[in-house]
Amino acid sequence: MRTVILRRGLVALFAAAVTFGAITQAQAETLRIGYQKYGTLVLLKAKGTLEKRLAAQGVDVQWTEFPGGPQLLEGLNVGSIDFGVTGETPPVFAQAAGADLLYVAYEPPAPHSEAILVPKDSAIKSVQDLKGKKVVLNKGSNVHYLLVRALEDAGLKYTDIQTVFLPPADARAAFERGSVDAWVIWDPYQAAAEQQLQARTLRDGQGIVDNHQFYLATKPYAQKNPEVIKTLVEEVRAVGEWSKANPEDVTKQVSPLIGLPADITLTSMKRQGYGALFLTPEVVAAQQKIADTFYQLKLIPKPLSIKDVIWTPPAAVAQAQ
Repeated sequence: MRTVILRRGLVALFAAAVTFGAITQAQAETLRIGYQKYGTLVLLKAKGTLEKRLAAQGVDVQWTEFPGGPQLLEGLNVGSIDFGVTGETPPVFAQAAGADLLYVAYEPPAPHSEAILVPKDSAIKSVQDLKGKKVVLNKGSNVHYLLVRALEDAGLKYTDIQTVFLPPADARAAFERGSVDAWVIWDPYQAAAEQQLQARTLRDGQGIVDNHQFYLATKPYAQKNPEVIKTLVEEVRAVGEWSKANPEDVTKQVSPLIGLPADITLTSMKRQGYGALFLTPEVVAAQQKIADTFYQLKLIPKPLSIKDVIWTPPAAVAQAQ
């Protein structure tokens, strides 16, 4: 009797092990991508070209939408996605929080696609006028650095204003109610506020920030799947180049996907940077400056080394760029 029970137990354990192995294998063959409402990944998802190329490598693609960069990177941190795109500031906060991520690639600067907005009839005429005012933004997002640099450029300190941290939808509601004096936001929310609310641009990123978009992956995934990452970057670059050359076609495709009118979508698309590349020393240095700035402001708890979290593609992959 004991022998029978033991055999049954071993059979059950073997079956469980086989099931677990199948699940693990399935997870290993699924690339989980995080994206936001706007950007090149939205187009890549719509085109379906990535799925076709990765199918030949035995890899499925799963897409998850996030409301902002900080939320997306939290998804990377907890292991719910393998790859995603954010602005330049969220990775700094994520690295400071111990996220096991790597910078994979970046898009060219897009300084006009983020801005400090004020209501159309606001008495605020310059960044200097923000002293003592309430400014709403998504904490740790790309516009957080824009705000810091704009204040610095205007001779103000970060502590000279009252920051209110809200995600984009709630921030817009607060802005419309008049419960805040200014809103720091990125496209397409920026373009929507400009056209639907006649919000006035107090300062955009021109001359003070690059506003790079970064593609990031979890460290284990990038190290184990360099060919998948290579394919991803190639497809992102191809979609970006097509988008830059065909903004009207892009608008027709993206507008219904993001639920915004064509004119707003077109404005956003024209302000975006296109052409994903692997990181250069200059881009790493610019990102290091952001990390140093946030540490000096005590917005992150420790100094960071950006060069330590840059994915180095294998030689064959790098040469193919």
